[in-house]
Amino acid sequence: MAICGPKLSLCAVIISIWGMIQLVLMGVFYSMHAVALAEDLPIEEDEVFHTSKEFYAAADKGFSLNAMNCWIAACLYLFTFLFSSYQFYLNGRTSI
Repeated sequence: MAICGPKLSLCAVIISIWGMIQLVLMGVFYSMHAVALAEDLPIEEDEVFHTSKEFYAAADKGFSLNAMNCWIAACLYLFTFLFSSYQFYLNGRTSI
């Protein structure tokens, strides 16, 4: 049973592919500790670090957390891709 129409399912397929590519790349860059992404780390601005080791430990934890969140979101986009691909297949099959 087709839930989405052919245009909506095709749009969801394209957006899902783009989302997976972007989030997997961001997850890789977070796991590589890319300095360009340091602004997005979950570190409070008013948090005080007494040593540089404390700061680096908090930054490593933030990079790991953000990388895991990106990979989880990419997996959710994979499920969206599978569902919308199936819907696109059903719409193409019923129109014949």
